[in-house]
Amino acid sequence: MPSTQSNTTKSAILAVIPSVDRVLNMAATEVLILEYGRMPVVKAIRAMLMELRDNAARTNTLPQFDEPAIHAHLQAQLQLASQPALRPVYNLTGTVLHTNLGRAQLPDAAIQAVINAMTRPCNLEYDIDGGSRGDRDSLIEPLLLELTGAEAATVVNNNAAAVFLALNTLGLRRDVIVSRGELVEIGGSFRVPDIMSRAGCKLKEVGTTNRTHLKDYAESISGKTAMLLRVHTSNYAIQGFTASVAEKDLAALAHQHGLPFMVDLGGGTLANLKKLGLPNEPTPQESLANGADLITFSGDKLLGGPQAGIIIGRKDLIAKIKKNPLKRALRVDKMTYAALDAVLRLYRDPERLTQNLPTLRLLTRSVMEIDSTARILLPAVEQALAGHGTVAITPCQSQIGSGSLPIDLLSSVCLSITPQIRGKGEGSALKKIEQAFRQLPVPVLGRVTDGAFCLDVRCLEEKYVHEFMVQLGQLTLTYDGKSPGYAGEAVKV
Repeated sequence: MPSTQSNTTKSAILAVIPSVDRVLNMAATEVLILEYGRMPVVKAIRAMLMELRDNAARTNTLPQFDEPAIHAHLQAQLQLASQPALRPVYNLTGTVLHTNLGRAQLPDAAIQAVINAMTRPCNLEYDIDGGSRGDRDSLIEPLLLELTGAEAATVVNNNAAAVFLALNTLGLRRDVIVSRGELVEIGGSFRVPDIMSRAGCKLKEVGTTNRTHLKDYAESISGKTAMLLRVHTSNYAIQGFTASVAEKDLAALAHQHGLPFMVDLGGGTLANLKKLGLPNEPTPQESLANGADLITFSGDKLLGGPQAGIIIGRKDLIAKIKKNPLKRALRVDKMTYAALDAVLRLYRDPERLTQNLPTLRLLTRSVMEIDSTARILLPAVEQALAGHGTVAITPCQSQIGSGSLPIDLLSSVCLSITPQIRGKGEGSALKKIEQAFRQLPVPVLGRVTDGAFCLDVRCLEEKYVHEFMVQLGQLTLTYDGKSPGYAGEAVKV
């Protein structure tokens, strides 16, 4: 049992810790209340005082603090608590369309369109000319028809939803024929067979993983067949002894038997990427010309727009899809329509498309331009890592990302950072460097490869360069003391 003297000492120590009201009445706290609100400040004060009491009771020592220290602590905690969950980051990973980082960046025109849709009433489902209820798809359909040549179009939440809705509408309780080599798995472990099963279709695989022939499809068609499906394998490639059936031949076979032919393009682009100096990618226009009756593709990948699943094709098939009760559950909101409309309008001006659409602008950046950006950044990064790492400008390769053109890489330039310590402790030091960049006010995300932390600057545009360099002054490296040459304290670099 503790002595009376010990209890008295603890009571005296705890008595020194101020009350909630006393901290609230401090002049510095009033400033925090104006910035963050009274309830968050009270909550932060209570948490701080509880921590002080716990430490005092555990160590039996008088806590050292003053009003500036209290204010600094509360400011830091409130600032941390007030950060939004969805935060901007610098994508220097080398993957342009990074699924984990939001995929396509929207152009200024789309951003302004979204702001307008968010801040004012709009004609989402109102026919201004007719003065009656309207169809929200009519906001986007004319542009899609103009740009693709399709008869009709509709939009849902994402491409997986587009595929699901089309299959559920046209293939419920019937066979859908697809090549074994096209049974892909997309991000988040979503697999084509699983989507088909949930849509109520019966998957009928034909051919083998690497070779499928027209006769494989023909021999599988029966009275139970709903459609032929082609899935573009955008996120992997089979090379070597391979064979697949051309879209034109599949369309002809389907139409010979009175069946629709559907193509899932996955990424999807309305631009001729080859003319832009990029690896070729099939377009919805090409699939329509090849005889496809339905095409589905994404809005937030190579198209460069918001998350959406776009379905184009025959008017009668689109009409059936729009009547499916699930269409309402999968529909998109006014912000998506606003952004998609603005992005599609940019495609009317192909000469300036790479200038106005961030996705294509980043993908088509020249190595010379990227190298110039890297050289501007080099001194600031070297200064930030002085004594802790060496920085060099090295060639590297970027990838398009989001399952698009998986084996095609783009020449790029990166800042390659290697820890000053080599051998034992090198891996730990490299991890600390990567972590320090992630903990900056605007996190910097790169990639670790070949014993270096690499910052591919392809996606760092000129308007963000100054902001990037300024925040390098806040880079902090903390070592655990186990690595030779380091004292174990937090080091401000």
